[in-house]
Amino acid sequence: MDNLDLSVLRTAAGWRAESRRVVLGTITRTWGSAPRPVGSLVAVRDDGLIAGSVSGGCIEDDLIAQLRAGSLTLSAPTPLRYGVGAEEARRFGLPCGGTLELMLEPLGPRSALDELLARLERGERVRRTLELASGAVALGAAEAGVDTLTLSDTQLVSHHGPAWRLLIIGAGSMSDYLARMAQALDYGVTICDPREEYTTGFDLPGVTLTRDMPDDVVQAFKPDGASAIVALTHDPKLDDLALMEALRSEAFYVGAIGSRVNQAKRRARLAEHFDLTPPQLDRLHGPVGLNIGARTPPEIALSILAEMTAVRYRAGGPAVEAGCAL
Repeated sequence: MDNLDLSVLRTAAGWRAESRRVVLGTITRTWGSAPRPVGSLVAVRDDGLIAGSVSGGCIEDDLIAQLRAGSLTLSAPTPLRYGVGAEEARRFGLPCGGTLELMLEPLGPRSALDELLARLERGERVRRTLELASGAVALGAAEAGVDTLTLSDTQLVSHHGPAWRLLIIGAGSMSDYLARMAQALDYGVTICDPREEYTTGFDLPGVTLTRDMPDDVVQAFKPDGASAIVALTHDPKLDDLALMEALRSEAFYVGAIGSRVNQAKRRARLAEHFDLTPPQLDRLHGPVGLNIGARTPPEIALSILAEMTAVRYRAGGPAVEAGCAL
């Protein structure tokens, strides 16, 4: 399951393959509140079809109208600003008087779109540098931990590919749902399970599968502040080994499936056999996920990702105000 911006790039490439004119819009700056974050994408085809989103719909409608009127026949990347004044902000549906700036880029042979998609298919994190004078694009490997969009007088530098990492211990139906949903939320996903009966035939596009022992995999994973680790096997011989290493790491989220009774037993084992300290044990989310009454594998996967998202935003700074985010 692709995230929204990757889906936009795929759609734009498909339109280009049909010899259609396509304009790609990238949010480069926002002031005040904005419906979508910096770096979000929208693509508009020459007949007004649209993919992606940069607002609640009003800006997309304006882009379609401009394109149909012939004013978006661009020869080079061009900035466009919405919501400079309160009246215009209201007109374009920008909440809380926000202002939004787009870089509109006419896609062509020098846009390197197919190469970008090929690298993203391989799970790479890619730095894309757009020359504003010519529209030429250069691709390179993104630096670890860098997720910023930068705009200068001459270049727009953006980053594409998974910004977050998720390691799942255990291959099964719940892992399947969790991996697919996580990909839509911009996670690069690795699944670890040394049990042959669970991994034979287990194949998800874009997901790395390893049969090594969980503790070795966690160490090799090198969890950092952009990493989450979730244990789903119900087998202490596998889950506990992974959790031992995960709780000592810098991962922003560590979770394990199981009832409250089983979680208490797990914490006792981790403290007794692996010498984990109380602060380390307090980092364990278990029972894993938000309590939404989930029962089925997809519902439980949803609850896990909901909790991961909540923890991630608390770790990354103040949450966006709900009244200004919708």
